[in-house]
Amino acid sequence: MRDLRRGFGYLVKGQRWVAQHGKQYGWGLLPGLITLVLYAAALVALALWGADLVGWATPFADDWSAPWLGLFRGFLTALLFALALLLSVVTFTAVTLLIGQPFYESLSEKVDVSISGTAPESGLPLWRDLWISARDSLRILVRAALWGVLLFALGFIPVAGQTVVPAVGFCVTGFFLVEELTAVALQRRDVQLRERLALLRARKTLAWGFGTPLALAFLVPFVAVFLMPGAVAGATLMARDLVGEPTEPESEPSPDPEPESDATPAPRPPQPGSPSPAG
Repeated sequence: MRDLRRGFGYLVKGQRWVAQHGKQYGWGLLPGLITLVLYAAALVALALWGADLVGWATPFADDWSAPWLGLFRGFLTALLFALALLLSVVTFTAVTLLIGQPFYESLSEKVDVSISGTAPESGLPLWRDLWISARDSLRILVRAALWGVLLFALGFIPVAGQTVVPAVGFCVTGFFLVEELTAVALQRRDVQLRERLALLRARKTLAWGFGTPLALAFLVPFVAVFLMPGAVAGATLMARDLVGEPTEPESEPSPDPEPESDATPAPRPPQPGSPSPAG
């Protein structure tokens, strides 16, 4: 439970950090806005022409009688849109990070500097960083898709499919979101995908505490755009935790008190008009 609270705390701290750094927050919004426009256009196109696509893909049902034809293709159209929506939630972070790699690298570095005064650098050219990010994102997408197919199949189990399976689905989505977000900071530390997954698996509750609330929030339209900069900042703090680095700025040491002198103070000379020691 401690890691669960700590993961959620990093999410909150990340949002607080960008709120205190308005310029970084403004720049961090741009990649999310671009991705949102692209995804919204794709989902609108699917809503308009999804039924035609399903009809084209199921010619064997053309001769079915009513109402089975309408029910069958209506179910497939709704299922297609639901899968597209789930895929958009899972891939939104990866695509946004890929589009906004320079923005989020800069933001993550500034979070590191605010904690320790320095920021690790990968030493790779930008095109190489982009290639590694795209390759790793594709690998994560394949893993997420396999989990999605499995959870979709389990969703047909009575009761559990409508209660337990959706909860597990959000935890899985949150885990992969955390992997994508922490990759910004961990890649600069030369932590490869396999090592990143091992770190997160070793502390699953930490990842769930951060990623599951974020996955739920991402279901609300436009929320993902405004939470992404803070999510990157919070994931940088989590990445520091995962590799054993401090997550709070070190307080400046207080000045040492002046040492007391052991010497006996010299006697004060008698003041004029005062009685002499002899009386």
